[in-house]
Amino acid sequence: MSAALLGFAAVFVLALLRIPLAFAMGCVGVVGLGLLRGWAPTLAGAAQVVYDTGFAYTLSVVPLFILMGNFVARAGLAGELFRAAFVFVGHRRGGLAQATVLASAGFGAICGSSIATAATMSKVAYPPMKQLGYADYLSTGVIAAGGTLGIMIPPSTIMVIYGIVTETNIGRLFAAGVLPGLLCAALLMAGVAWVLQRDPAAGPAGERSPWPVRWAALRGIWGVLLLVALVLGGIYGGVFTATEGAGIGASGAFFFALARRALTWKVLAQVLVESARTTAMLFTILIAATMFSNFVNFTSMPMDLKDGIARLGLPPLALIGAMMLVYVVLGTIMEELTMVLLTLPVFFPVVTALGFDPVWFGVLIVLVVQVGLISPPVGMNMFVMNALLEDVALAQIFRGSAIFCVPLVIGLVLVLLFPGLALWLPGLMQ
Repeated sequence: MSAALLGFAAVFVLALLRIPLAFAMGCVGVVGLGLLRGWAPTLAGAAQVVYDTGFAYTLSVVPLFILMGNFVARAGLAGELFRAAFVFVGHRRGGLAQATVLASAGFGAICGSSIATAATMSKVAYPPMKQLGYADYLSTGVIAAGGTLGIMIPPSTIMVIYGIVTETNIGRLFAAGVLPGLLCAALLMAGVAWVLQRDPAAGPAGERSPWPVRWAALRGIWGVLLLVALVLGGIYGGVFTATEGAGIGASGAFFFALARRALTWKVLAQVLVESARTTAMLFTILIAATMFSNFVNFTSMPMDLKDGIARLGLPPLALIGAMMLVYVVLGTIMEELTMVLLTLPVFFPVVTALGFDPVWFGVLIVLVVQVGLISPPVGMNMFVMNALLEDVALAQIFRGSAIFCVPLVIGLVLVLLFPGLALWLPGLMQ
């Protein structure tokens, strides 16, 4: 137990020294396991982790979904999703903010990344909201919060990695994220309405669009919606695996972008390089987290923690709630994917020992990561927007993000208390 605690302390110290967390976890994992187990087997095991991760068939789903999102993003889909949502709800007070949530949900069904969704919607949604006179705190808050839908509505990069690390079925995880994702979108839209009740001038209404314009906007997005339905429907229906679905999605997105004449040789090279860079980052974090996980599992910490929890005599659901609180606190100071990979070796054995469904716990993890992404002081979505929207004060971004933390926390509590919200769809899968 003490060795594992020293390992966690070492990781945090290295992080404070501005060492990237991936390298911090990898170094601490290798050194800690080397001191406990011996250097020869530790170094051999580390080499095996790198080899197994690089050649794991199931991990090929990660670059394929990333590639799918990048192809469709280059085809200009985000702007068309926003336009399609705007022509239906933009004439209402706060309609542009509502449209941003809907467009973020649609883009999240392709992208799988919260940061990419927030960055894209910052470019697409902020200028028209600024032009119409929206308050900066509302526009930036709803973009930051809407961006978090990118990791809840499948496909989701974090769900894929959680599924691989915990050996949980990725298709079931994707199915489990649908209803909570729609719930979070509805709660964020309710949050916009609540803000406008308190500050009606924050979100002026736009012009009403006639029905011919609305139908034209819908025709612009039917192709990619069909692609998403094909990929996710095939996974949910058991027609193909998540990895095969990712390959079909990436191929379909390529032809979609090609049909729109959005691809040149230069753009294709940029998409491939960007996808490779993102994949390399994720694999580096995953390899480092696996090394650190091997070290933690070699110590007595997981077993000691389970025994200690059993002696407390607390209700199991209260223990899960306490874990979620720990994640919320960690999310204010750590990058979210690293936070999840760092803590899973400790928390996941406890969850399974208590008899909880790992699919449900995976959805809770993603929900709490959503909160962390917009929680001051280091929520990643806020700093993405701060870098892209240089004219907006960081205090305004913090203010808006803090407001929209509330709907996401409500969604987390609802799924915690009513597991059926996450488990109903997976229960229908073949």
